[in-house]
Amino acid sequence: MLRKPIEAALFDMDGLLLDTEALYIQAMQTAARRLDLDMPLALCHAMVGVPGRECNLMIQAFYGEGFSIETFRGHFSTNIRELLDERIPVKAGAIELLDFLEARGVPCAVATSAGRTTAEHHLARAGLLGRFQALATRDDVTHAKPEPDVYLEAARRLGVAPERCIAFEDSNVGLTAAHAAGTMAFFVPDIVAPHPEVRSKAVRVLGDLHEALKLLRGEL
Repeated sequence: MLRKPIEAALFDMDGLLLDTEALYIQAMQTAARRLDLDMPLALCHAMVGVPGRECNLMIQAFYGEGFSIETFRGHFSTNIRELLDERIPVKAGAIELLDFLEARGVPCAVATSAGRTTAEHHLARAGLLGRFQALATRDDVTHAKPEPDVYLEAARRLGVAPERCIAFEDSNVGLTAAHAAGTMAFFVPDIVAPHPEVRSKAVRVLGDLHEALKLLRGEL
């Protein structure tokens, strides 16, 4: 049950609107193997929802002195470009949810940890860029998720108070950011499950975006 009327909807991008997180993990693990290294899933999962610059620091710290993050990123960039050139899949239920919100005149924005160039490219390739009235990216704010900046910026660009916005996230850092911004934040797990302390911040944990649509229709 929503605690307030909805005036806008805010969406994370990777893993929430776009089924890309598994592709990022595949690209990172392949890059590590090119360097005769293993990248455990635990490290990959810890980076879900985290901006690229912070991921670089995590990877460098994990492998330690002598590891070239520049060489790794070169391999990763090649891998992910090849994967995303093939397709940028949209998550199940995303189109139906956006159609529902559009039909009711609810403005929508993306609040992503990706940079603007990446976000615009991915959303355009997936056919979703024109579905949003605003786009807030890592390039637009001082502090990345889990700080609330990108959600506050997305709400500001729509001209709606954050507490009147519903937000959908698939990562622990993202849900923390959406909650800190004051939005009505829902967790829709993709690669990682919500941590207990994060679960307590979510209005509700949903199975997928089809459930989100049912919720807004009053069926849940």
